[in-house]
Amino acid sequence: MVAVAARELLAAGVTSARVEAELLAAYVLGVPRGRLAIADGFTDEQLDRYRALVDRRARREPLQHLTGNAAFRHLELAVGPGVFVPRPETELLAGWGIEQARRAARPRPLVVDLCSGSGAIALSVAQEVPDARVVAVERSSAALAWLRRNAADRAAAGDRAIEVVEADVTDPDLLAGLVGQVDVLLCNPPYVPQAVAVPPEVAGHDPAEAVFGGADGLTVIRPVIERAATLLRPGGQLGVEHDDTHGAAVPELLAEDGRYTAISAHRDLAGRARFATASRRADHPAAGPAGTWQTDSS
Repeated sequence: MVAVAARELLAAGVTSARVEAELLAAYVLGVPRGRLAIADGFTDEQLDRYRALVDRRARREPLQHLTGNAAFRHLELAVGPGVFVPRPETELLAGWGIEQARRAARPRPLVVDLCSGSGAIALSVAQEVPDARVVAVERSSAALAWLRRNAADRAAAGDRAIEVVEADVTDPDLLAGLVGQVDVLLCNPPYVPQAVAVPPEVAGHDPAEAVFGGADGLTVIRPVIERAATLLRPGGQLGVEHDDTHGAAVPELLAEDGRYTAISAHRDLAGRARFATASRRADHPAAGPAGTWQTDSS
């Protein structure tokens, strides 16, 4: 049955058809995917359920909506309608931010996650840097419900609790009480240019406000760069994910701001431009000469 399902998914345009057919089978049977070969077969009821899920996936409903969760680093996060499904490539930004938090000069670094969505980045930091104070910011009421659910689940599991703030990251007064205090600021904002065609899973299910970043994809990134320079302490670190067409544009925005140094462009495992990082200059200029930036293959 799994082979039949895989062929159906492949015909529907699902690129990882065999893997997803197996994941759905494992979900229905309640076993890890690696134990499918030794699992008991489907009961009639389970087979009906499996066929229904495969049919929904063939109609390009996200796999994560069907199973109700998404894997991200060492976490399983609850996701569904109203929240952006975290992507594996964002794990690179989260990993970079975790390393920066571990290297922070203070024993309890302050880490801020803007456009937090499901809480994937914020909750990964809280789990992997247990001494950190983590603040997650999200505007969407629908996404906030998922974020708060995931935050409560991880706190109940023993991770350090995070702080959830309902706010618009483009607000010029965002997190006014944290000005000059943030050690690491991370952001996976909406960044797809408005005219770009996206896969059916995205177009039909991810919230548009979490995907599209205006005509050029930079509508949210610009104010985030501006506000981050105010929130970060001297030497604080900024990491921003962006569209793969923004490999030069975002580092250039950071350089033009004048308050950042050590600006780097990072690529994902497929070689695509994925996120940019920078350090807050220690001399506190309100503005300054344009900086320089470099690429990084990580």
